[in-house]
This record gives sequence, structure tokens and C-alpha cells, in this order.
Amino acid sequence: MDWKRTLRGRLAARRAPKKSEQELKDEEMELFTKYYVEWKGGRKGGSISYMNIPRFYYRLPAEDEVLLQKLREESRAVFLQRKSRELLDNEELQNLWFLLDKHQTSPMIGEEAMINYENFLKVGEKAGPKCKQFFTAKIFAKLLHNDPYGRISIMQFFNYVMRKVWLHQTRIGLSLYDVAGQGYLRESDLENYILELIPTLPQLDGLEKSFYSFYVCTAVRKFFFFLDPLRTDLAVPLKDVRVVWAVAFGRGKIKIQDILACSFLDDLLELRDEELSKESQETNWFSAPSALRVYGQYLNLDKDHNGMLSKEELSRYGTGTLTNIFLDRVFQECLTYDGEMDYKTYLDFVLALENRKEPAALQYIFKLLDIENKGYLNVFSLNYFFRLLLILTQDLQSLPPNCGLCAIQEQMKIHGQEPVSFQDVKDEIFDMVKPKDPYKISLQDLINSSQGDTVTSILIDLNGFWTYENREVLVASDNDNTGDVDDT
Repeated sequence: MDWKRTLRGRLAARRAPKKSEQELKDEEMELFTKYYVEWKGGRKGGSISYMNIPRFYYRLPAEDEVLLQKLREESRAVFLQRKSRELLDNEELQNLWFLLDKHQTSPMIGEEAMINYENFLKVGEKAGPKCKQFFTAKIFAKLLHNDPYGRISIMQFFNYVMRKVWLHQTRIGLSLYDVAGQGYLRESDLENYILELIPTLPQLDGLEKSFYSFYVCTAVRKFFFFLDPLRTDLAVPLKDVRVVWAVAFGRGKIKIQDILACSFLDDLLELRDEELSKESQETNWFSAPSALRVYGQYLNLDKDHNGMLSKEELSRYGTGTLTNIFLDRVFQECLTYDGEMDYKTYLDFVLALENRKEPAALQYIFKLLDIENKGYLNVFSLNYFFRLLLILTQDLQSLPPNCGLCAIQEQMKIHGQEPVSFQDVKDEIFDMVKPKDPYKISLQDLINSSQGDTVTSILIDLNGFWTYENREVLVASDNDNTGDVDDT
């Protein structure tokens, strides 16, 4: 027997088949995973708390996921209904007032009933579970002023409760129009809300239905002009980082919280008052007279009746004293269609010029004044607009009669207007604004100075420029006229 041959045969029988390269890699990964999991789970003091972190992100259903969309809508509707039932109704508010009046604490301050903390807590126990959130030490302390007996006004507290209930009711009402359920309203969402609100506002009863769309556009534009930080009124290039962010994450929507925090909704719902004074209606942007005024101005400017405004047509806006260079900038930077402005863009223009003290309006105008797109105004920018003002003042003789500039010309003749130095005006502007950088005026500098309306009026409006330059003469004239009236 050949033992060598036998040994070789047995060894060959035991030899495993050769594995492929992929099989070796898979085996290596399997062993690595096995030993890594064992090592991680077997560490002393190891924590698996990460396994208890709740899920915090749920993606919105896609357009083709109809069932998920319906489920989301129904669940939101049920949630909002439950929140609505948690609010105090009229009967419960009346009962609350009765309890407060019953537990008032003497003495009264004039005709105002007061309540101390002890009775305040008693009312809270009797008012029911819905009122429990209002009867806390924090709210009592918030309403406590200088009463020598440590009491609060019953009327102030009741108004506080009413305001809270109204805010929650309004939030629920607005949330019904929040299609995505993310706490924002798009322009179309707010348009639907206001359109359905119109029949509930007695002050809008006289509006023709054909005007509803223009009214809704006028009302919605104020919300978005002031509350949408990434509004689309300025056609800034896509290289602007703010626009890139807006395109990536969405724009053209405002927070429901911001709508509730501002006064615009109060102004709109003020139209429920059937006895609203004429003066209040004229100063309320959402009133029928105000909306008709703005739209009527637009129609009067539209001389060719094509529904759009050219630069020449817009130049007649107001007193017709806006400078050409400013109007050029409007049509360069704002959204236009074949070089003409539509009604929505016109509304932004009007809101900016009628509210020049507001940061949003200053932001709009500042973008137009910043001709170099540097984010600040320097001597070059100011000189650029000032030079056009000087040319206008020199060319007043060539203007057509009965225009706003001609009225300024007459006033210049009366008061003996002297040549104005750019250096003087520039120094006055920088003195008014007091910028952090003595050579640059930023938007924030303009807002912080509280002189933004005066500065912008000087640079874009010949009437504003002339009024500022002759402010001392005008004050003296007003004093003289007052004296004449007193003498008579």
C-alpha cells in the first residue's frame, strides 16, 4: 500500500472549492457587521436611547396619493373641529360675565368693577373646565396695575378672554384654508378666505359682484406686501441668494401667526360695523371707498385702456412729480409684462409710496435707489438721483400747463428759490440718517433713523424735494396765515 498516495487523496477530498472574489467580499462584510453589532451592543454603559426618539418628520402626500391626501384632509378637519369645540361659545361667555359681576370686590373705581385674586379663583372654579386656562396667577399679574387693593378690572379681564377666544376662532378659520397644513397661507388660499368673507361684512354690501375679484386682489396685496419677506414684487436676479433660497424652499406664502399678530385682519373685520364712520372708511385700506379709489386711479392712469400701465401713464401718478429716473428704476426692477405694469404690481407701488415710514415700503424703495445693487447707498447713488432733480428744476419752463411740476414752479417764483448745492443736501441726508458707516447708508440705517420717508421723498419726488428745501418758509407762511385768521 502506497501511504503517500492515500494521504494525498484524503487531503484532496477535504479541500473546499475556491470562492469567487465577490463571495469573499460578501463573507467579509457579513463577519464585519456581525462583530460590529456585537461590539456596539456589548459596550459597558452603552445607551440605546436613540431607539426611543419619536418620529418628527412626515412627508406630505404626493399629488397621485389621493387616499393619503383625503386622509390628511379629514384628520385636519376633525382636529380643527375638536379645537373649535374647546372654545367658549356665546352662552358660556355670558355665564362668565355673570359670575365675574357677582364676585366683584368693592369698592368700585368710578363705574369700573374690580375683582381680587381670591374671588378671581372662585370664579375660575365655577366657570367650568373651558375657562380654566384663563384663571391663572400669570394672567392676573399681567392685568394687575396700580390698584391699591391688588385687584384687576373685570372689564379688562373679560376683554382679554374675548380677545383670546376671537384669536383662536380666527386661527381655526384661517387654518381651514391652509391646504398644506403647514401654518402658512398662499396667495390663492387668502384670496379664497377673503372672497368667502365678503358677504359677512355689511360695509361691503354695496360692492358689485363684478368688482369682487379686484377687491380681493387689492385686499390680499396688502397682506403679502407687508408680511411676505420674500415677496415677488421686485424682479431680482436669480444670483441673489435670497431668491435662490426662495425658489428652493418656496415663496409667496405668509404665516398664519403673522396674519393674527398684525392689525390688518382687525381692519378688515372692522367692516362688520354697520355704523362705521366715513372717516374710518377712508383711512381703512380694506373699505369699499378705499378699494374703489385705488382701482379708479388705476383706470384713470390707463389712457389707452389696455388694462396695463406704461411708464408714461404711471408718470401721472399723484401730483405727477415723481422723477423720470425713479420711474425708470421701477420698470427696471419690478415685474412687468412687455414693459407695462399690471394691477398687482401697481398695488405694490401704491402701498410703498403711501406707507413710506414702514420698513417694507422702505425696502421696496431702497431696492430702486440702490442702482449699483450693492446693498447700500453711497455718494454716487445720491448724486445720481439729485442730478436729475436739478435738471427738472431747471426745465420747469418747458413743462405743459396744469401739471404738478408747474405748481412747484409757481411756488419757487413766490419764494425766490436759490440754487441748491448737492454737497449741502448730501450732508443733510447723512446727518438725518446717521449711518454706522459714514460713507454708506444701509436699509437698516434708513429704518433705524425714522427719517426714511423724508429721505426717499427728497430723492424720488420733486414735490417732496421742494417741500423739504422750503420747509422753513412754509412753516413761516403757515404761521402768518394762522395769525391772519386769529385777527379776523
